[in-house]
Amino acid sequence: MGVEVLSEAGGAQGKGRRRRYAIVGVGDRSRLYRWAMETTYRQHVEIVGYCDANLGRLQLAQARSEHRTNASVPIFEPDAFEAMIAQTKPDAVLVMSVDGTHDAYIIGAMELGCDVICEKPMTTQAPKCQAILDAQRRTGRECRVTFNYRYSPPRTQVMDLLLGGAIGDVLSADFHWYLNTVHGADYFRRWHSDKANSGGLLVHKATHHFDLMNWWLRAVPVTVQATGKREFYTPQMARRLGLQGPHERCLTCPEKGACAFYFDLSASRSMTNLYLENEAFDGYVRDRCVFRPEINIDDTMNVIVAYDTGATLSYSLNAFNAWEGYAVAFNGSGGRLEHRVVEATFTEAGSDRVGLAEGAVTTRIYPLRGPAREIEPWTGAGDHGGGDLLLLADLFLPERPADPYARAADHRAGAWSILTGIAANESIAGGGPIRVTDLVAGLDRPTYPVSSADGATWRPPRL
Repeated sequence: MGVEVLSEAGGAQGKGRRRRYAIVGVGDRSRLYRWAMETTYRQHVEIVGYCDANLGRLQLAQARSEHRTNASVPIFEPDAFEAMIAQTKPDAVLVMSVDGTHDAYIIGAMELGCDVICEKPMTTQAPKCQAILDAQRRTGRECRVTFNYRYSPPRTQVMDLLLGGAIGDVLSADFHWYLNTVHGADYFRRWHSDKANSGGLLVHKATHHFDLMNWWLRAVPVTVQATGKREFYTPQMARRLGLQGPHERCLTCPEKGACAFYFDLSASRSMTNLYLENEAFDGYVRDRCVFRPEINIDDTMNVIVAYDTGATLSYSLNAFNAWEGYAVAFNGSGGRLEHRVVEATFTEAGSDRVGLAEGAVTTRIYPLRGPAREIEPWTGAGDHGGGDLLLLADLFLPERPADPYARAADHRAGAWSILTGIAANESIAGGGPIRVTDLVAGLDRPTYPVSSADGATWRPPRL
């Protein structure tokens, strides 16, 4: 069985005018959305404004839109955000700026009468999360968070198995995410390496993982306890690897020929266009040394989470592994479900992004009594195991079929996800368990799918 990829041909024709979107943040991730909006979904949506802190990237985005659509999208710098809304009158704003700035744009957009689509994480700190929740309640505007992992067919299949009662009630889970020394290292050379920008990997990266677990378990976290450290991406490790550094950046590094972490920004035309040629506008350097002493995010994290359903989670995230992917296991009243994905492995040519190739995904059910059985993985096309294409269809088609998996995530799901990571950061700083509901007030449970095994009497547990 697979999951159908929606397209223009498979969706209903939009009626009336196209839905209008302004985009805040025109960096690398936004290119996926801009391309989709100006090609596949252009009969349903239109981009009416760009906002970014880097004038060079704004001009580049404007030029690419003009090339694709023969129309010039007006551009605005951050201090003209309100003017952009007033001038372009968008129905919704896509927020894809630096994580630590999401809250200002989400709240500003909602206060000005717009819905919001926000890249993960929704924000990075509990007070910012509270402000978003308060603004949403005050304005009644919609805020979607783009958790594309939910839409990846193999991960949706895990939900399908759990909903179908394949292992009964889930009592505990183990979830281990492995970032390799290509993708994982990249977080330590970019703006993400400052926790003020990203919230650290327990917020920026693990927001996906905590959301998956909340969704899979149809639960929300109650308490979180964590440990974390930075032990690999350090000046000491650079010297253990035989280097004299760290140095400031790869482009000017005197040891680039000896460093296995050397990143040649100029080797990629798209990276050169997007970053190297635009450094003069805001000073942002995309290839900083991963061993710099001022990095303040962790590379090794372990988290224990207790949920309102009674289930518990043991989670780990490591950013310097030999392969990239994850392994998750659910222990239930009727057996065990194991799911493993290898997303990238190392070859002589460097990192090999295998995606979800044949053999890269394995799912097994171990009944309490009886032999284990292999589950044939669901498959999909495109990045993130097919998740991106399905997410884009769900965002931009005017009429969409009912989704039995409730994959669309709103501000509630976005909040519960980041609050797990925020609580983990607080636990690391303070050394004790953190009660998640102490971090914000007035946060409701998200919408989750109903299992056929729940019956008509099923109700979500109380916090």
